[in-house]
Amino acid sequence: MQENYNFQQLEKAAQRHWQDNKTFEVTEDPDKPKYYCLSMLPYPSGKLHIGHVRNYTIGDVISRYKRMQGFNVLQPMGWDAFGLPAENAAIKNNVPPAKWTYENIDYMKQQLGNLGFGYDWTRELATCKPEYYKWEQWFFTTLVEKGLAYKKMAVVNWDPIEQTVLANEQVDAEGRGWRSGALVERREIPQWFLKITDYADELLQEIDNLEGWPDAVRTMQRNWIGRSEGVEFDFPLEDGSGAIRVYTTRPDTVMGVTSMAVAPEHPVAQRAAVDNADLRVFIEDCQKSGTSEAALEKMEKRGMDTGVCVRHPVTGDAVPVWVGNFVLMSYGTGAVMSVPGHDQRDWEFAQKYKLPIVQVVGTAAGDVDVSEAAFTSKDNTVSMNSGEFDGLDFQACFDATATYLQTHANGERKVNYRLRDWGVSRQRYWGCPIPVIYDEAQHVHTVPLQDLPVALPEYTQFSGVKSPIKEDAAFYQTTVPGTDTPGTRETDTFDTFFESSWYFARYCCPNADGMLDERVNYWMPVDQYIGGIEHAVLHLLYSRFFHKLMRDAGLVNADEPFTRLLTQGMVVAETFYRTETNGQKTYYAWNEVDLQLDDKGRIASATLLADGEPVTVGNIEKMSKSKSNGVDPQELIDRFGADTVRLFAMFASPPDQSLEWKDAGVEGMHRFIKRLWRAAHQVVVQGGAVALDVSALNDAEKALRRKTHETIKKVTDDFERRYTFNTAIAAAMELLNDSGKLKADSPQAPAVVREAIEAIVLMLAPVIPHACHHLWEALGKGGTVVDQSWPQHDESALARDSIELVVQVNGKLRGKIQVAADADKASCENTSITDANVARHLDGKTVRKVIVVPGKLVNIVVG
Repeated sequence: MQENYNFQQLEKAAQRHWQDNKTFEVTEDPDKPKYYCLSMLPYPSGKLHIGHVRNYTIGDVISRYKRMQGFNVLQPMGWDAFGLPAENAAIKNNVPPAKWTYENIDYMKQQLGNLGFGYDWTRELATCKPEYYKWEQWFFTTLVEKGLAYKKMAVVNWDPIEQTVLANEQVDAEGRGWRSGALVERREIPQWFLKITDYADELLQEIDNLEGWPDAVRTMQRNWIGRSEGVEFDFPLEDGSGAIRVYTTRPDTVMGVTSMAVAPEHPVAQRAAVDNADLRVFIEDCQKSGTSEAALEKMEKRGMDTGVCVRHPVTGDAVPVWVGNFVLMSYGTGAVMSVPGHDQRDWEFAQKYKLPIVQVVGTAAGDVDVSEAAFTSKDNTVSMNSGEFDGLDFQACFDATATYLQTHANGERKVNYRLRDWGVSRQRYWGCPIPVIYDEAQHVHTVPLQDLPVALPEYTQFSGVKSPIKEDAAFYQTTVPGTDTPGTRETDTFDTFFESSWYFARYCCPNADGMLDERVNYWMPVDQYIGGIEHAVLHLLYSRFFHKLMRDAGLVNADEPFTRLLTQGMVVAETFYRTETNGQKTYYAWNEVDLQLDDKGRIASATLLADGEPVTVGNIEKMSKSKSNGVDPQELIDRFGADTVRLFAMFASPPDQSLEWKDAGVEGMHRFIKRLWRAAHQVVVQGGAVALDVSALNDAEKALRRKTHETIKKVTDDFERRYTFNTAIAAAMELLNDSGKLKADSPQAPAVVREAIEAIVLMLAPVIPHACHHLWEALGKGGTVVDQSWPQHDESALARDSIELVVQVNGKLRGKIQVAADADKASCENTSITDANVARHLDGKTVRKVIVVPGKLVNIVVG
């Protein structure tokens, strides 16, 4: 064993060993329990960032740990390779999207290899490869045939920069596109949808069964699905030409309706605008805002009277109909009743446009004033100003009004969902072609399996102005399946969430002759899924839905795709900037500044290396290019080695919390690995120690052995139950420190130290696998550490002859005592009272009570 830790040489050698021996390639083994550990596949953006490193290190640590526990572990990796960033990069760098993507995959795969991740690369997939997307195209054709995929005109979120449709989930609370940041507009275009609403009930109900998921994610999904109970009914138009239908969850407030609001696209609004130029302008202006609920919530609520009235279904009074920019044609009926007395948005709208506000719900005490704000409570309320419905509480009024509307207003009790069908069409090039052909009458014909895949042409030139397949006759001109009749291909492509909603199942059988085969039911569901909480609604909800579609098609057996979910925290770091004369901030990277630290090692000030002038030390923020506070993982690997980077990523904080990047912390992890290396080297140099004889140990040796097995027990619990890898690593560090303090003054000392070092190597093998690979070999244990069993603690080693108790006087610490491990209450009391320091605090006082907490403390109450 070499004396010094040479990570460059050692890490490459370990990686060659794993590759040459196909260590992480797995097949189905019915005699072993399976464990499928999966990190969300990356977009091949060019380089790994520290967030990637943390995510994938967590997955690799869990995978290696489970392997050591005897599980048949699958840990695959692939590439979420379609999407707009490739098009944007193609424009910027004058390179075709396909070439840019494949080059990035090659580089990032090399980076993953450098980090020593134990992936089964035989299962690698890239979602932009025809052999992958062929099967999602086939599956889509089956959904069309079942009526679960359909096309309709729809008002959509249109990103004017990226020239494509965005799902509601892809529009932020400011009404901006999630990638471009552009203000989203409304447009009505033909779109393909999947009927996720058909699965709303099941998706909602089964959230309760996802016990291995964070509560925050489950709550976000419940809220997004948004189940509500209410009544749908008609307000007849005053001219007798029809009715405006609305849905409400508050039928108890129907007597408080003072106006109606319809979407700009609503037929009533469109008819009214024919002879109203101002209304036409207003409706056109409404198209400049997005359709997401978050955007609607934030924007200014505006409206215009159409001049049309409806009749109130109970009173028969005329109710004016307004156009509201906050009403969506695609949500519900495209119309809402306005009850300003009991809905805050309606109250603000009524105040703005001087509309009547009528109170119809109050309290028994009569202390409600709707002139100041809407009264929205449903608890302990009583109806008022509601005619025959007066004096009822919420539920009674809900039921009575609902029954009336069912009888007199074509009413229907309904369960509605906030969730809307998933729009999967995108008007971009770099995506999976939708496998549909239109005949001359625009009838839909799905492409048969024998003609799949509909391959996306990988053009060598790309301008980015418009999707080239929309202008390529060689692509879109074809024939209707089964005929010689001319046909036209669909030139929209799938939303890229389509590809990432089933990739985890394809990993299980990457060479299957169909979409999936029987191997998927050996591996699925994924036992541990790892990724960012930003995917709580988008990817995770779509994946659950897609999995249920595959289940109902007989392709998988499991109801849910992911048993446990770990959402790792962000990686954050300090920022440094100067404010320019125009008010904008110029940010500088950590290696562009010189830091001055205070006596506690904290940053006191900073200067720019280029000119020696001060820069502002900003907030600690998420690593990003825009803030110049990112760190290149490859630079760290070159400087410290992969194991150091992995160790810091796991040690600096629990995996579900933010990790603050500190260079000093990275250096500290490097020193620890070197210290472990030196300790193991010392054990090897000492040669063959005598066999461990637990009956021959002195007190110090017993204490170290106890510490070893306490550490094994703690680390196992931290890994298995709590996923607090940081405290597990800290425990291993503490054990290393203690092992170095044992005096070699007896024949058993080397054996006890060796046992501790071997345990540390086994426990840290999932975290720093390269170093532990070589250390295990040097310790002469035989085999490779990756194939060893996880260490088991010896319960007998945990036994203590004596224990330490804390002694308090009136709750304040006054001493510590040693008592026999099996000491009774009286013995603990006597020993504590006679302790010299404790006795000083009892002098001249009367002992009122002595409380003994076995194994922990004695509290003496005096007066």
